[in-house]
Amino acid sequence: MPIRARGTRLTYRSLMVAAVATLMAVLLPSTGAQGASPAAAGVREAVHLVNGPAGGRTGESGPVFSYENAVRESVWVDIGLDGDGNGRDDRVAVDIVRPREPARQRRKIPVIMDASPYYSCCGRGNESQLKTYDADGRPVQFPLYYDNYFVPRGYAFVAVDLAGTNRSDGCVDVGGRSDVRSAKAVVDWLNGRARGYTTRTGDERATAGWTDGRTGMIGKSYDGTIANAVAATGVDGLRTIVPIGAISSWYDYYFAQGAPLYDGGPDGLADGVESPEAHGRCAAVQRRLVDGAPRTGDWTGLWTERDYVKDARKVRASVLAVHGMQDLNVRTKHLGQWWDALAARGVERKIWLSQTGHVDPFDYRRAEWVDTLHRWFDHYLLGYDNGIEREPMADIERHPGQWSTDRVWPPRTTGTVTVRPGTGDAPGVGTLGLRPARPGATETFTDDPTQGELRWAADLDRTTAAKAGFRTAPLTRDLRLSGSSSVTVTATPTTSTAHLSAVLVDIGPDTIRDYGGAGEGISTLTGRSCWGASTTGDSSCFKETRADTTTVDRTVLSRGWADLGTHASAGHGGPLTPGRAHTITIRLAATDHVVPAGHRLALIVAGTDRDLIEPPDSAPALTLDLARTSAKLPLVGGTGAFVRATAGSAPLAAGPREARTEGVTPPRPAPHVPAGSRS
Repeated sequence: MPIRARGTRLTYRSLMVAAVATLMAVLLPSTGAQGASPAAAGVREAVHLVNGPAGGRTGESGPVFSYENAVRESVWVDIGLDGDGNGRDDRVAVDIVRPREPARQRRKIPVIMDASPYYSCCGRGNESQLKTYDADGRPVQFPLYYDNYFVPRGYAFVAVDLAGTNRSDGCVDVGGRSDVRSAKAVVDWLNGRARGYTTRTGDERATAGWTDGRTGMIGKSYDGTIANAVAATGVDGLRTIVPIGAISSWYDYYFAQGAPLYDGGPDGLADGVESPEAHGRCAAVQRRLVDGAPRTGDWTGLWTERDYVKDARKVRASVLAVHGMQDLNVRTKHLGQWWDALAARGVERKIWLSQTGHVDPFDYRRAEWVDTLHRWFDHYLLGYDNGIEREPMADIERHPGQWSTDRVWPPRTTGTVTVRPGTGDAPGVGTLGLRPARPGATETFTDDPTQGELRWAADLDRTTAAKAGFRTAPLTRDLRLSGSSSVTVTATPTTSTAHLSAVLVDIGPDTIRDYGGAGEGISTLTGRSCWGASTTGDSSCFKETRADTTTVDRTVLSRGWADLGTHASAGHGGPLTPGRAHTITIRLAATDHVVPAGHRLALIVAGTDRDLIEPPDSAPALTLDLARTSAKLPLVGGTGAFVRATAGSAPLAAGPREARTEGVTPPRPAPHVPAGSRS
């Protein structure tokens, strides 16, 4: 299929040979001879580039190099660790595809890198692509479109097998030193600071004289997590990262303030992604993962090592962060705490927030995403003054396929507003406003592990035993939440163990992406579109998608969970005293959501959120002290916006009507792998 062209860019398909030669002279930083014939360069399209007023390049890189004739090679980089205990340092496999022409011209090029554990076990992207090799072991297929699109534009693409996976030595340690060093050592090798070899076991050295060392890391899920981790080392040469649905602290992937999110730990993930030969040599590493991640939910040294937020001060790379606001695999708590830490340190950054679950933007906003990524890498890796860093910081999906932008995110007018629950006309159907409840006001619910947030939301206007709900009257103006919320709960349990859920809900009709469905908000079609050049073994053509939507009468917009036993210490749980009140603050996932005028904003407090957290050992009844329970919400416009949105509304009476959210597919038990069905 033909390469897809974008008419919005300054492209010229009929440039004269002399113009192309001039283009080649300014396309990349020069270190020697200039120029190349169109045939040698494999020119299919040229892009107009001019010098800016200060001599910086403007415009964009164009596909002027041959993808078919690109250099495809493998290098093994010494990571300086002996994870498998065999007496020699581990080497990780680095598969490289780069245009042939720049090296001939003595030009050095930047690198786009995706370091992953999934290249042989699980695949990458919507079509679960794997690496493939020819009979001599040379790489043939590089998953995804990064190579097809960017190599003709003057970039190298580097696909790294994390230690213990595919063709690499060592063991998978799930975000620990070995994982991080697997990618950091490659950045060091690209910058002449680490040793590389032409084979896995030989002594012949390989150098990266073809690159200027400027590296951008990209990847979804586990891959994006490694990008976060390497950026948090402050390694020289890493200029930018693009983490998509990425983890920022591995504890928060497996636990929510002590409440287990899965019935297993990182050892299960390691077992699923490591190579068959690693199974036999990595038993000791597996044991350390088990011992270091107790199912009690206690914070241990293993989690400290895998907490990248604490090292955000070291980040020197720019960050283009992408996340689905309904991602129930890698929850947006990861994004929120990482983003806030980067913002506090003035890191240059940009963000995309979609209505999807764990989905790559290539599969829900393809043309705009490739254009954005192209300009992002051109700016941070090639040095083009294309203005992307001066564009709005945030792109946010408001309705399926409908996007808005913000100059700064969260908007500067956002303020933290404390709202409080109150009793209503029926048990468990209360109010939500600025005024605190009267002293002694309570609500009681019983943990029912067979129910979850969609059932609770459907029952908001009814008295039910499994939840306590609180809602505003219909809003008279739109009310926008932007950022991370928290809910402080004072609860008295009847047993020695208890889990809590806090959920924010938009009550009102809407059409949203079906984030709980198999595609997590997208449907995959049979037709394909092409993004870059292809070879026989590596196609640039990928299946198209469309939004998978559903009509609802209420939308869960944020949630958080905690083990009440961690009330005294966030890192250590303990038994509760039945009949005694305990206070805990539950941190909710980041979001950006507009509750429209005519809708209501609601807070639900309940026990086990079915299929999203594991239940406690008992099924307690919990009594909330409403006077000592509150929520802190990031509202654009602050308290004034809440007052204006709730002014003039008549109070709501509880009624027997049962609302339903059957349009949303209930959450499925999430896999123990941060990739989901669409890696």
